[in-house]
Amino acid sequence: MTRAFFKTVLNPFMARGMLLVVLLAAFPAPTRAQEFYVLGGAIEDPDTHNKSYSWQLEYLQGLGEHVAATLSYLNEGHLPNHHRDGNSVQLWGRTNLLDRRLSLAAGIGPYYYFDTTGTMVNGSFEDDHGLAGMVSVAATWYTESRWLFQLRTNWVGIGKASETLTAVAGIGYQLDRPPAAGPIPKALPQREKTTGNELTLFLGQTIANSFDSQHSAAASIEYRRGLWRYIDGTVAWLYEGDNRLIRRNGVTTQLWLVREFLDDRLALGAGGGLYFVVDRYRDILDGTGSGRFLSGIITLTGSYRLHPHWDTRISWNRIVTNYDMDTDVILGGIGYRF
Repeated sequence: MTRAFFKTVLNPFMARGMLLVVLLAAFPAPTRAQEFYVLGGAIEDPDTHNKSYSWQLEYLQGLGEHVAATLSYLNEGHLPNHHRDGNSVQLWGRTNLLDRRLSLAAGIGPYYYFDTTGTMVNGSFEDDHGLAGMVSVAATWYTESRWLFQLRTNWVGIGKASETLTAVAGIGYQLDRPPAAGPIPKALPQREKTTGNELTLFLGQTIANSFDSQHSAAASIEYRRGLWRYIDGTVAWLYEGDNRLIRRNGVTTQLWLVREFLDDRLALGAGGGLYFVVDRYRDILDGTGSGRFLSGIITLTGSYRLHPHWDTRISWNRIVTNYDMDTDVILGGIGYRF
């Protein structure tokens, strides 16, 4: 196994896996005190003063009245020669004011990023992966309902990562009903496995992590099984289509952290694993039959149960390669539970 493979595939896979382990270890007695946020705004590179858009998805788990943990995805837009995004786990300290309507918080944690870099003039690019740090401050307003409003700023830096500042605002939702206005410190744990057995058929789109973001049709069939209360395992066949950069398909296997919400109708999860792949274009370009690779795959997923045996599921897969052909594969489908 080459050093390049370890650096660009196993290294990012293990780093994201470590983030999931950290999040799981933070909850030795899982609680139902969760919030989910969708945020959008702007980003700036302080060194060059270049600006772009930014958006963020975040899951928050309350650990107590003044402590919380988050798992988030941050998209840092399209700065010149940099199309960067990534995931972060952060630990937060917070104080709750105005009868617990206003929460002021500060968080810190690791940020694993994926950056398409290169020269946009001639279209050459590479997919860079690395570990940085993220520091954030946020102000959240809790309404009479379960809807929330948040203002937020993030600083990303450390190591070889270019420094950025983001300012975002958006809405959130308390996934469990609060007894009164304000954050839910802790509540009851989930008593059963999130999933029994599930077979899902997917259709969707592949987006290349290049400056031109080439698209192609995608499809997948996935078998999912609940292993423990908050852990699922999956095996799937994935077809990424033909977008003139890749013509790729293969078998994926992942382990997942999963939770149920909204009277057990909604389930959210984050998974990571390996992708045993055949890339026909790499066969053609190399002329050596070397288009078979072991890559990494990281996925965020959500399902909504329509019937005791049927659900809809959306999955966002990031394919992590060691030959600068990372992709996002966004899939939606129908699942049968048994």
